[in-house]
Amino acid sequence: MTKEALLNAAETVLSEEGTQALTLTAVADRAGVSKGGLLYHFPTKDALVRAMVARVIEEFDDLIASYDDGTPGSYTRAYVQATFEILTGEARAYRRWSAITAAAADPEQAEPLNEAMRRWHGRAPADDPDPGTATIVRLAAEGLWEVVSHDPGLYDADQLEALRQRLLDLLER
Repeated sequence: MTKEALLNAAETVLSEEGTQALTLTAVADRAGVSKGGLLYHFPTKDALVRAMVARVIEEFDDLIASYDDGTPGSYTRAYVQATFEILTGEARAYRRWSAITAAAADPEQAEPLNEAMRRWHGRAPADDPDPGTATIVRLAAEGLWEVVSHDPGLYDADQLEALRQRLLDLLER
């Protein structure tokens, strides 16, 4: 059993049953391994949650990088594209993020997420044509993510696409 499969099992427990259900026994059962097999990779629940947090941060960083072409203002455009891919993609990954964020309620566990937010939102690229607008656009995308995580049906696909395009248009002014 790989660490990735165990993390997938943990995320499934979180998304289907909530944070109270996230126990090492539940994750081992979901993964189809013994608790000892899980403990080999993740000796504590805290270690498991830290690994889930690290994985979603790395995945979002990679997604941003996949859209960032290095041209002026491309970081914020990439941030918007990555955010909307998570909001509208087949996996609807924002649910994973919501569950993992809830599981990392302990300040020590949440610190990597806080550091990532500081990095993602504190960045003001020197080559950005309008750093103020770029900041507003990133914050709007973040706010939309938060709203959709609480009410997934609030916006349909067409509305989300219109919002994505509007945010990108603001960057082109």
